Amino acid sequence: MSRTTLNIDLNRVEGDLEFQVDLDGNRVVDARCVGTLFRGFEQLLIGRAPKDGLVITPRVCGICGTAHLYTAALALERMAQLPVSPHATLVRNLCLMAENVQSDLRQSFLFFTPDFVHPRYAAQPLFAEIEAAFAPMKGRIVRSTLAASRKVVELVAIYGGQWPHSSYMLPGGITRGATARDLMDCQDIVDRTIEWYELDVIGDSLDNWLALDSADAFFSWLDAAAHAASALGLLTRFARAIGLQHIGAGAHHFLSAGSWHDPLRWQPPYGEPVGLLPAGLYHANGQLDAFNPDLINEHVRHSWYRPYPGGRHPYIGETVPDYQPDTDRYTWAKAPRYGDKVVETGPLAELLTGGDKLVTSLLALEGPNAWLRQFARLRRTGLTLHLMKQHLAELARQLGTPHYLPPPAGALDQGEGYGLVQAARGSLGHWIQVEDGRISRYQIVTPTAWNASPKDSAGQHGHWEESVIGVELADPADPIEIGHIVRSHDPCLVCTVHFVGRGERHRYGV
Repeated sequence: MSRTTLNIDLNRVEGDLEFQVDLDGNRVVDARCVGTLFRGFEQLLIGRAPKDGLVITPRVCGICGTAHLYTAALALERMAQLPVSPHATLVRNLCLMAENVQSDLRQSFLFFTPDFVHPRYAAQPLFAEIEAAFAPMKGRIVRSTLAASRKVVELVAIYGGQWPHSSYMLPGGITRGATARDLMDCQDIVDRTIEWYELDVIGDSLDNWLALDSADAFFSWLDAAAHAASALGLLTRFARAIGLQHIGAGAHHFLSAGSWHDPLRWQPPYGEPVGLLPAGLYHANGQLDAFNPDLINEHVRHSWYRPYPGGRHPYIGETVPDYQPDTDRYTWAKAPRYGDKVVETGPLAELLTGGDKLVTSLLALEGPNAWLRQFARLRRTGLTLHLMKQHLAELARQLGTPHYLPPPAGALDQGEGYGLVQAARGSLGHWIQVEDGRISRYQIVTPTAWNASPKDSAGQHGHWEESVIGVELADPADPIEIGHIVRSHDPCLVCTVHFVGRGERHRYGV
């Protein structure tokens, strides 16, 4: 077999993530996802006070700071078995929801759809409509998305004082309780975002959209002119016209740690997950398994870390750099696995484990694919906005109740705990161990680590690698198919993807 390595430089924001693909003819036969940057947050935390993680870990990402802050607080609460008031959980959930909505909207219309405005597609019947809606920084939907996404994240600043990198969550609650004025401001933000979502994104009411419960119902809905002309309608019609429903399957196992802690049930002893959307492992054949965090483990066989055999649970894991060029190790990313399974995490997994009938029906019809993954992200946005309305109504009933329950003296001096949330890109986990009032071990497993992992100790490719192997490229010098697949996952190291390989380099994307 004659094999060549394709070199692609695909960069939209930064350049911390590379991708190498090998071709036999025009067919991808091997892939390597390469994290090029060692940041070492886990090492930075060792020896620090337990609550230092509440300030340091939100800096892991400039987009998901709320998710990291929330997860760090949960880990300390589990470690010390601290109660949390419903008031605090409602505010935390609202802020995470706002951050996720902002991220999902920007990813969809500032990062994913610009690939549709590509010379290859100029002859497509929908191209003029696509260009008018999605041309970078010029399209109608792009411009309105910038305004809407800026507005929704103001909700985080109401409670956190700033966004990103705010630190208003504490073990036991939040730094400031909600006021009647806060509720008015938040309600205005949510109402305006829903109005925009209904007008520009779906061309219908939120209630009608969320009532769709099957593939047949969705495709019938899409036939209506207002729905077809919406941003979601255009994205769907064009993506399916160019065949995105046929590529990018990857792993057939979908992991979610559960979405948005139940305000009334998130209390010690913190046993089973109590999310408003259930946690679980969903298999493409329709089977749903209960979530077991003990099955999470990380491999470093093909990563630039000090070697250890097999996979290790984060409580016994380590993140000790050991750069080894000119070997079969090729990335700074570890390889998280759920038991021995390669999994996908993100909005598709979240809705499948959460029992969304429409997304479940579409998966059963066509299997996992690049279009469905992106579709699920915008479906989740509607569900999230609906839940934000419910949270605000419940928070109004909690005004004046405690927002912070101070931990007893010494509660954080010893122990271990973990926190899990669904960030915009999927399951995020923090594991902390404390000895004599100082952090002795801290491990973070991010959504992109799950999706962008390298091969593991058994030689299994990571999910992204698996999702591109077998793809036929129309033009190896312009491999836009790979761009569609990887961008459908909302890649983040941090918030970008970069393709590169050995030999001649081609640039794609801006």
